[in-house]
Amino acid sequence: NTWRRLRIDNEPKQEASCAALRQICAEILEPIVDRFGKPVVTYGFASQALMKHVPGNITPTTDQHASCELNRKGLPVCQRLGASVDLHVPGVKSLDVARFVMDRLPFDRLYFYDSRRPFHVSIGPDRKGDAVRMVVLPSGRLIPQRVRAL
Repeated sequence: NTWRRLRIDNEPKQEASCAALRQICAEILEPIVDRFGKPVVTYGFASQALMKHVPGNITPTTDQHASCELNRKGLPVCQRLGASVDLHVPGVKSLDVARFVMDRLPFDRLYFYDSRRPFHVSIGPDRKGDAVRMVVLPSGRLIPQRVRAL
């Protein structure tokens, strides 16, 4: 809760961001609640003010945490638009929740690390349904591997 601790303005400025956040709640989070119980969101919307305090934790130009917010030039921070969350459900393997999302929900992108960690899921206008397993090399480096199933 960096934004609470630092008292950062982490409110969306664009109505399109608010709409995308409502959409991810309705299309991703509510079905997860209905099936598994209440998820814990470890990352959600990230304003430009918040992004300055969490460098390296998110990639604003591609991961959709900036939703539909605009940069100083008036262009979307993330061209993918939409919204994203990183989440886990206490007491439930992330693998089971991620499989549910992949099999039944209209997601854009999903990044899976392992069953004990939160995973990333987004919605967006492309509705790509891309799933990526982040494979850990012996060096500790992560390599993305596109998958059809987990």
